[in-house]
Amino acid sequence: MNFADPLRTGAAGLLVGRDQDLERICEFLASPDTGGALVLSGEPGVGKTAFLDAVAKAATEAGTRVLRAAGVQFEADVSYSGLNQALLPLRHAFDNLGTAHRDAIRVALGFGAGAPPQRLVLSNAALALLQAAAADSPVLVIVDDLPWVDRASAAVFGFIARRLSGSRVGFLAASRTGTDSFFESGGLPTYELPPLDEESATLLVDLRFPGLARQVRRRLLDAAQGNPLALLELPSSLRAGQRKALESLPVVLPLSQRLQSLFFSRVQRLPVATQRLLLLATLDGTGDLGTLYAAAREMNGEADLEDLAPAERDQLVHLDEGVRRLVFRHPLISSVVVEASTGSQRRAAHRALAQVLTNEPQRRAWHLGEATLEPDEQVALQLEQAARRILKRGDAEAAIAALTRAADLSPLGADRARRLGEAAYIGAEATGALRSASELLEDARRADPKHARSLHSAATAVQLLLNGDGDVATAHRLLVGAIEDETHHYDVGNVALVDAMHLLLLLCFYGGEEELWPPFHAALSRLRPEAPPVLTVASQTVADPARTGTAALEQLDLILNTVVEESDPARIVRIGTASIYPDRLSVVREPSWRIVRQGRDGGPARRHLCGLVHLCLDGYHSGRWDEVAELADEGLQLCETSGYSFLAWYFHYNKGMVTASRGDTHTARALADRMTKWATPRGVRSAIHFAQHVRAVASIADGDFEAAFHHATAISPAGSLAAYAPHALWVVFDLVESAVRTKRRAEAIDHVRALHEARVGAFSPRLALLAGGCAALSVEDDDAAARLFEKALGTPGADRWPFDMARVQLAQGERLRRARATTESRSPLVAALKTFEQLGSRAWGERAAKELRAVGWQVPKSEERGGRELTPQEREIAQLAASGLTNKQIAERHFISHRTVGAHLYQIYRKLGIGSRAALRDALTAREAGESAP
Repeated sequence: MNFADPLRTGAAGLLVGRDQDLERICEFLASPDTGGALVLSGEPGVGKTAFLDAVAKAATEAGTRVLRAAGVQFEADVSYSGLNQALLPLRHAFDNLGTAHRDAIRVALGFGAGAPPQRLVLSNAALALLQAAAADSPVLVIVDDLPWVDRASAAVFGFIARRLSGSRVGFLAASRTGTDSFFESGGLPTYELPPLDEESATLLVDLRFPGLARQVRRRLLDAAQGNPLALLELPSSLRAGQRKALESLPVVLPLSQRLQSLFFSRVQRLPVATQRLLLLATLDGTGDLGTLYAAAREMNGEADLEDLAPAERDQLVHLDEGVRRLVFRHPLISSVVVEASTGSQRRAAHRALAQVLTNEPQRRAWHLGEATLEPDEQVALQLEQAARRILKRGDAEAAIAALTRAADLSPLGADRARRLGEAAYIGAEATGALRSASELLEDARRADPKHARSLHSAATAVQLLLNGDGDVATAHRLLVGAIEDETHHYDVGNVALVDAMHLLLLLCFYGGEEELWPPFHAALSRLRPEAPPVLTVASQTVADPARTGTAALEQLDLILNTVVEESDPARIVRIGTASIYPDRLSVVREPSWRIVRQGRDGGPARRHLCGLVHLCLDGYHSGRWDEVAELADEGLQLCETSGYSFLAWYFHYNKGMVTASRGDTHTARALADRMTKWATPRGVRSAIHFAQHVRAVASIADGDFEAAFHHATAISPAGSLAAYAPHALWVVFDLVESAVRTKRRAEAIDHVRALHEARVGAFSPRLALLAGGCAALSVEDDDAAARLFEKALGTPGADRWPFDMARVQLAQGERLRRARATTESRSPLVAALKTFEQLGSRAWGERAAKELRAVGWQVPKSEERGGRELTPQEREIAQLAASGLTNKQIAERHFISHRTVGAHLYQIYRKLGIGSRAALRDALTAREAGESAP
């Protein structure tokens, strides 16, 4: 039901001078069946809350269910307090959700116990709950005072707001202009609510204060500058004689200071008992009258809620009798209440609240922490325990705050260092806050220099070393030293130990040296009762997959059977890492996208980057080269802004592989040189291997097979697969092809023998395709080569790797032509040419075209072909556009911007020879018919 019209009429008497502003809100509300989000911004007191109240009233009268929440300044550290406000009216529907969603939302909102919910699972649960509620009638979520919404709730609200298109759920929020908040509003539509114009401001003052003298009104209008709150509140501060111009008016301060001073004076005029209650209400943050009453008695031995009457009469607060809560008329008032109090008064209020919140350990611990001045181990311990509970609920930022405060109150340096070290580790590992992690780690070292060997401190230091100027060898020694400290007894129940082992595995991989691995394998063998499955598998598929990888495949595939439902970002990333060389990253594709979307919504930068790395690696092999280029650019920008600079080499590699494969060899070599220059002084040998791979492909693109052979054999010598150099598996075809082309057939045969002995074909279907192609290239007998090519290209699912398959087809066609089987050579050469053109691989495309011309096939000139073939991504976008989806909807499916979709459609129209979206369907049908014709 449309409630825009009721809003226009109903708000006319409530919102003076807001006709144009109401029209914008009405545009958003005009069709509640299509969902959407809007952020209302404006300076303090400009009338945002009044807008929200009017919208809520009109929506409710029109049959829409309204769910409201508001940020509370002194509740910003209470995890999910804002989400609790919004979803509390739906608590009876929790049980209608799926088990994972129900448990996540009950645990996060404090209605039950259970496993800690991941932010993404909880966000999806909240979204599902809202969508289910909207089945009966449209739902509108209204959130006021976004800057004071707690971090955890803000992340969930941001997730929801971006996923409402096409639903019956709307999201309307208000935020102060220029005020930071945990809510990430980037990309959401916003509307800036301006101050009232002079005519409207005059009308408002005259309606509310008709007895003002003209000159007084003029002064007030000049001072208020159209701010509705100031217009309504400034006259209230004047004495009767001043309003009538019988007394001179006070000097007025600039607006923001003026409003603060105004509230300050009003709070100061209240009775002491009233101020005490307001302070308790502010620090409590919930407004619950029961808590307020009990805390007031704890402070003063007696309490009377009637003491709130002076604040009510002065319109500073009002009591919502329905839910028995005190509500401040404006957040500025609660801020001034705190400013008007002394430090001892605030500590006394916190102490009283802690005494009454015995059943809420997290809030009790926070209040005790704020009430305590001197070191107190009991309070510190309660804060540390609260941090554990907070972390299990998925709010890493609040856990860091609790641990930091616990450290401040720790009497012993060792305890202080331990808590700071853990806070630093959470900052570096879970939130991606490297800069603050560095500061916390330095504080921990000052508190207790011996703590540097703890698992948390060592792991944090490793992250800082890797993303600074440190080298892998130093990071390796530091982490091995911490792991070999047997205070943890190699118990896999020690989460810090397991995390450190996964990090050590990466360090060994980065270093690319065999001598780095023995300490890892020794520690792995000592884990009790047994090593975690993902760690065991990764140790076999990452360290030396040519020798140990095949044995891990069965267990890896069992793990991958559950990865789609996995919600833990760290586990998804680790499974992805184990899946790289077995070519199983496509199975982790959707979970990796979830991590990326979570990162774009403000999730941890490190997880976001790892998800991008895995998508890029899979995207290159699966032929999604345009996507790889976009995601690599996103990764490089994130590396720069987040401080995780270490991972940039992965993105340079992926960009280098795409540019090399497309024939832009100058750019590819520049990227490879950049990788090598960065990696060499840091001892990141794996990055150097990756750079050699880029150079090998670029050299083949240029037809320089001599250089290609040297680059490929720099990773692994011909005739062997170098130990602990997993990237040797990815250059097998480059090595063998360049060896054959440079008359090194003996080396090619030796390498094929090594591939056979290592059984690489059993490790990965893609490697089976490439190893088979290598075998065909190496043999001298043409008939044997033909059989081997057919066998290789018959590998099940070989078309999942289009570039690799096209290279083998090209090699097959070239061999057939040289054997004078010209008719038979045409089919693989045509297939290869088509794939190369779809991928934009010019160098290989020209090779295929040259071979076809040599057998008498009339191939159009390259400028005539002009890349007229649609790439796989262009084909998908064209089909979606032809089905009627908008650019925005296509962008959401492909996780790219709508502008990128528009750019793709421009190229698609050009290639298809059409001028509009309306012609897409017919053009695609004609293209498909032509492709299927003999």
